[in-house]
Order: sequence, then structure tokens, then C-alpha cells
Amino acid sequence: MPGQEPTGGAEAFTRWLSTDEQHLWLELREFLSGMPRVVDRQLSRDSEVSGVEYAVLAAVSEARPEGVRSGDLAAILEWEKSRVSHLLRRMECKGLVGRCAASDDGRGQKISLTDDGWATVRAAAPGHVSLVRETIFDPLTRAELAQLRASLQKIRAAAVEKGLW
Repeated sequence: MPGQEPTGGAEAFTRWLSTDEQHLWLELREFLSGMPRVVDRQLSRDSEVSGVEYAVLAAVSEARPEGVRSGDLAAILEWEKSRVSHLLRRMECKGLVGRCAASDDGRGQKISLTDDGWATVRAAAPGHVSLVRETIFDPLTRAELAQLRASLQKIRAAAVEKGLW
């Protein structure tokens, strides 16, 4: 623990966080847990979809007109295939997406938006973009945004290099 002398074992090699690092980590942790709740509340209030449902709707809306394979959708979203599969099943029940066998090999599924799915993503997008702009982009200068992007890319690359991402 911070302020204590290591007694051996793994603790002897622990690089404890400084006070500033600990404060930054706690701020980041709060942001990472709080922002999805803010997004979910806004989307639920305005469009009756969750943040993860909106992510799927947005990704599928940006895919080719014939739809996107479910495995490719999982890769685009960087989610586990099982997570995408469960979510697609719920969204299909809500009438937001349609699933059909992929015509090129018959093994996968092509995902496309239904008319209700298109209406939902079109209705949700303006409020969602406004929330993101007002919460993330407006408070920061161009230089701060560039630094934030570079920092996040560097952190992500380090996690990928260690096989964590």
C-alpha cells in the first residue's frame, strides 16, 4: 500500500501511484463510469433506446445498404460476438433490426435496419450529437482536443501491445 515499505513478493515490485496519479485515475474512473449513464439517460429519454442499442443502430446505418455481417459488426464495435448476438436478438424483437442469412456463404447473418430502426437512429442522432458536442468538445480548445486524442491513442496502443485490448 502507498506509504508502506514492501515486505517482499509482488508488492516489492509494485509501482504505486503518486498522489497526482491517483487523483487523475479516480477522475478518469468516474468519467468512464459516468459518461455511459449520461448517454443512456439522454438516448432513453429522447429515443427510447440505450447507448449500446444506439451504437448498433449507428454502425449498421453506416454500413453498406445490403447490411453488415454480425461478425463484422462485432469487430466494428470491438465487442464480443456473443454480446452483439444477444443485443441483436433483443433489437430484432423491438423491430429495430432484421437478420437474414448471408447470401455469399450462408454461414453468417446480415444485419440491416428496419424502417423503425432507420426512424429511430434518425430521430436519436441530433440529440446524441448535441450531448456529445456540449459535453466533450465544447469545453475543450482545439489543442486540448488534439492532446486528448493523442493521449487516448497512446494509452490504447500500450494496452494493445500488452494484449489487454
